[in-house]
Amino acid sequence: MKNAWKSLGAVCALVIGMYAYSAPLGKLESLISNPADAYYNLLVQGFREGHLSVKKDVPTGFARLADPYDPAANRLYQDLPYGLRDMSYYKGRLYLYFGVTPALIVFWPFVALTGHYLFDRQAATIFCAVGILASVGLLRALWRRYFSEVSVWVVAACALALGLATGVPALLPRSYVHEVTTSCGYMLTMLALGAIWCGLHEPKRRCRWLAAASVAYGLAVGARPNLLFGAVILLVPVIQAWRERRPIWAALMAATIPITLIGLGLMLYNELRFDNPFEFGVRYQLAAQRQVTRQFFSFRYLWFNFRVYFLEPARWSGRFPFVRGIAVPPLPAGYYGAEDALGILTNIPLVWLALAAPLAWRNRSGQGGSILRWFVAAAALLFGICALTIGTFMAADMRYAVDFLPALVLLAVVGILGLERARATPGAWLAGQPVWRRLVRWGWGLLLGFSVVFNVLVSVKDYAYAGCSVGTMLTLNGRVPEAIRVFENALRIEPDYAEGHHNLGNALWKAGNRPEAIREDEYALRLNPDYADAHVTLGAALVVLGKPEDAIRHFEEALRIFSSRSTRMDKYGCGAAHMNIGLALLTQGKARDAMAHYEEALRINPDYAEAHNKLGVALMQGGRVSEAIKHWEEALRINPDYAEAHYNYGVALQQLGDVPEAIGHYEQALRIDPDYAEAHNNLGVVWAHTGKIEEAIAHFEHALRIKPDYAEAHDNMGIALEKAGRRLEAIEHYKQALRLRPDLTAARNALARLQGSQ
Repeated sequence: MKNAWKSLGAVCALVIGMYAYSAPLGKLESLISNPADAYYNLLVQGFREGHLSVKKDVPTGFARLADPYDPAANRLYQDLPYGLRDMSYYKGRLYLYFGVTPALIVFWPFVALTGHYLFDRQAATIFCAVGILASVGLLRALWRRYFSEVSVWVVAACALALGLATGVPALLPRSYVHEVTTSCGYMLTMLALGAIWCGLHEPKRRCRWLAAASVAYGLAVGARPNLLFGAVILLVPVIQAWRERRPIWAALMAATIPITLIGLGLMLYNELRFDNPFEFGVRYQLAAQRQVTRQFFSFRYLWFNFRVYFLEPARWSGRFPFVRGIAVPPLPAGYYGAEDALGILTNIPLVWLALAAPLAWRNRSGQGGSILRWFVAAAALLFGICALTIGTFMAADMRYAVDFLPALVLLAVVGILGLERARATPGAWLAGQPVWRRLVRWGWGLLLGFSVVFNVLVSVKDYAYAGCSVGTMLTLNGRVPEAIRVFENALRIEPDYAEGHHNLGNALWKAGNRPEAIREDEYALRLNPDYADAHVTLGAALVVLGKPEDAIRHFEEALRIFSSRSTRMDKYGCGAAHMNIGLALLTQGKARDAMAHYEEALRINPDYAEAHNKLGVALMQGGRVSEAIKHWEEALRINPDYAEAHYNYGVALQQLGDVPEAIGHYEQALRIDPDYAEAHNNLGVVWAHTGKIEEAIAHFEHALRIKPDYAEAHDNMGIALEKAGRRLEAIEHYKQALRLRPDLTAARNALARLQGSQ
């Protein structure tokens, strides 16, 4: 028995170590240095202040949106600097639709005890670690009570399957708030199964164990509401007692009262937040697609989900990590999408051994075999009901499979133990057939090994994808050198990931490495010619490089791709393509043509702040200043923190002679972006004209620290220095201005005047 503890302990240590290693810095966590700003910790802070919303202010511009649930309108607020993605918005407050249980059982107690906050990846690792310990505890109990003739190495192999063939390895590399709820549900369902096992085998303490199972499963529903129907497993020990003509009322109350009280608590929680006891907030979620009117569950999705979750084989390549995911079938009407779903029956063939589970009680007499059947029935019910529920959901993702796959793998492990018992028991059907005995062991061993290796390879692939997501977030957060390193490491694992190359190109562009940035986008388009976002980014780069004709071709290709699809976000993509075509035309001096594209972008999305801003610029160039101002006002209504719109509005007001208002907008632009060189330059011009020469010089100096080759700022600095009597310094700045812009006639005349007077 000591060797058994060592073997199972070693397997658990290996699995938990892999869990901890594969849980990198999550998406949200790459945006923040303080874990207090993670979603669940924001919820905990809200609870501690006495309200049910998260401790996060609603952005002013977001609150002004005509339809805050329109993903095209709220896109600006989903990512940096606001970070509202996947939060729920209702009556002016922000909430989490994610289950409340993780906040109650881990995040809040941890900060209360330690004064520190957990990151999502740490919480998910804790949940998965407890989940595998509960699973292996069940395995050990099965082995000791029913399969003592099975060797310890077989049990250790089964423990490895429970840890690494359940979809959990693919869950952790993403380690975001979604994975927190899924891993919490996994842990609690395993604990509930363990308590049901004890309730079945310890009649004298059945009520205590059923109450514990009821609490665990109720909390699991609090983490993952879709697990609700699986709560029927709590009745299995009650039905067993009824079939054996034992008193059942105490057991029935123990099984139902705790989960009922938890359910009533959840309903009250929802009523207080969303004025509806059955609304968890998912309809008010700020996501990539509109949620308010979406049908989340429907039996018309069942066949499609069955295909992607159970039947579709993975595609393979000759390059590590070899797994390339499935070919997704055509989506049903109203379906959101399938992400990283992998056919379980074809890719994790270990689960076929669940069909051998009846061997576990074959040739058993007495109560032992009956109790084992009841427990296997509970695990089978958990798998079947949770799989059916997920099968009717409007999206597919491998992390959703963690709601039912661990129970199915547990059934497969029971099948392995049944096969091994049939091999080892004298008189059993395999005992006297040495060839079949070897074939059976090799058979289940190969199925188990392939399933474990497949899960590990998928986790490696997901680790690379997660790394690219983290790199994208780091780029948005200004941590560009770190982002480039993360991208390069991830793409060494998954070199054919088009989105990763595209986002690496974005990071390289921000780092000033323009040739490499363009090469990355071109490579992304070789991998996926219909990658619309890469066409847009490459076109924007070509505009900056002075190649507007080439840029327009890429923008038009992006427009073609977006137009061929029908989602709301693709319509937004059409608007973005129109806006970029307008930008390219504006650089060619074709203001009228540019305006037509900006207007089309605004027809598609009236709350498109960038299009309002650019249309204002085009109107300004055409001398239609009053119309331009209306569009900048609209842009600032949508996004009050839009620095470029404040700057452009200031320029227009300065031209109209409204200097005080112009100063206010320049200062607002600099409050939002202190390194806005153009705003420093224009504010310096205003101060120089009003006689505040020293303030003007300070702003010109700031502009030139940001952009040393800013010719207009050198020219304006020369003017200010000349007024301040610093003629030699003024001469140097005029020279710099003319070196950069030989066409600056005023600077040439000023320089000639100063040099002639020396």
